[in-house]
Amino acid sequence: MKSDIEIASQAQMKPIRYIAEKLSLTEDDWEPYGHYKAKLSVDLLEKLSDRPSGKVILTTSINPTPAGEGKSTVTVGLGQALNHLNKKAIIALREPSLGPTMGIKGGAAGGGYAQVIPMDEINLHFTGDIHAITSANNALAAFIDNHIQHGNEMHIDPRRIGWKRVMDINDRALREVVVGLGGPGKGIPRQDGFNITVASELMAILCLAANLQDMKRRIGKIVIGYTYEKQPVNVEQLGFEGALTLLLKDAIKPNLVQTLENTPALIHGGPFANIAHGCNSVMATKLASKLGDYVVTEAGFGADLGAEKFLNIKTRAAGLEPDAVVIVATIRALKMHGGLKKDQLNSQDLEALNKGMENLKKHIETIEQFQLPFIVAVNKFPADTQEEIDFLTKWCEKHSVEVSVVDVFAEGGQGGLDLAGKVVRLCEAKTTSLHYSYELDDPIELKINKIAKKIYGAGGVEFSSKASKQMVQMEQLGYGNLPVCMAKTQYSLSDRPEKLGRPKDFTITVKEFHPSVGAGFIVALTGDVMTMPGLPKYPAALNMDITEEGVIKGLF
Repeated sequence: MKSDIEIASQAQMKPIRYIAEKLSLTEDDWEPYGHYKAKLSVDLLEKLSDRPSGKVILTTSINPTPAGEGKSTVTVGLGQALNHLNKKAIIALREPSLGPTMGIKGGAAGGGYAQVIPMDEINLHFTGDIHAITSANNALAAFIDNHIQHGNEMHIDPRRIGWKRVMDINDRALREVVVGLGGPGKGIPRQDGFNITVASELMAILCLAANLQDMKRRIGKIVIGYTYEKQPVNVEQLGFEGALTLLLKDAIKPNLVQTLENTPALIHGGPFANIAHGCNSVMATKLASKLGDYVVTEAGFGADLGAEKFLNIKTRAAGLEPDAVVIVATIRALKMHGGLKKDQLNSQDLEALNKGMENLKKHIETIEQFQLPFIVAVNKFPADTQEEIDFLTKWCEKHSVEVSVVDVFAEGGQGGLDLAGKVVRLCEAKTTSLHYSYELDDPIELKINKIAKKIYGAGGVEFSSKASKQMVQMEQLGYGNLPVCMAKTQYSLSDRPEKLGRPKDFTITVKEFHPSVGAGFIVALTGDVMTMPGLPKYPAALNMDITEEGVIKGLF
């Protein structure tokens, strides 16, 4: 089969005007970014506020493995399949970060014949949204150091500045740095560091903001650090919320593109799900629900991370809830959770598959706790045997779990028709309302314990002495009623990436907290999760090239 980039480069794309007209948009509602991309107006959501909202379908998965799960592929394929059923469906996805694109994970545009296009532009610079966030984030860092250099009117303690610089690539060498060296004219020396851009609070703010003014309000509430008296200092006190909003005035506009089958897709925002909340923007999701009858969106990584944050954080900010949830699983990944190595996955092994089912079972239990209708989508791979497929589907039937085998990678929308039909029936039959994992007025410690025990299956939670002190401080500062955003490894239900499957009797260790007051949540860092990842020994970038004729190679 052709590579993703080969398939995408041969696609028959429609001019973006055609996609906009398909959604009944006027020329005042969008602005072109070349022939095949567009930015939607920030006023469009208000203009469509009286329209009824379409059904929202959330795609999540088991814990990811190097074997691949294809959550974005299933999301795109399901959207295409719904249109085959004459349903007006729109896809809402995150923007890919250059970190995983150039590193090990790959892009986030789907795969095979279930892709959003232009795939190469989406996976690289797209419309520059992530670069705008990088610029705004680093502008704020410069403003902070400049404030200290010129008298430090706010009495900011340089030892307690929490705002880090960012860049959109994995660079472990920048995790810890010292700035301000070189004498009095070069600034005040202090220890600093870099995060990856998609972990920036500004990214979370852009994704959770209701509109431009709400984004400005949220930016003003960002806590950049503390005074010598240990009082929080926010952006509004420094007076830079207007300038930062100005730098993001175009980035906040959702991006309109299309799939290989010309299904409309909104791609906007890209927070990581292991260290941020992992969902595309509220504006894009809500816009899609006003423009279509069905919205297929996704949350990053497994249900223990992206789906938990979508359901406990994003739904509260957006005032929406899914009508159905799709849990993506692959036989390959389940066999890895059952103990096989990656090079052993092409051979049938029902014993390993049976052991790996425990991981899927936990994620099913998690979605059941939220009281939402769901279906397991088995994303088919060429090496899957019929016996393995039958084993998985019969397991689901035995446990009264709705299941559908999909092959959207090879067949596009046609490969997801069974899934689409079942999802429509789930949406139409929905009778329950979303049940949160915790209440906002629960103490911070109780919220984390509820997440750890209900979502991860942990026996308990331990807090470092630093985290315990920070927890008391945040309660005293009035941040205790905010949702909690857990920063945890994506590979395991625990905070240790090597513990695959369904680990038992483990403890989650919270090392420290970071208040993302502007975004509207508190980040709890667990285990060894890092806000600036590193590149692998052989980055995906080694395979990428462009010929003299402009043909792109190696981009998946």
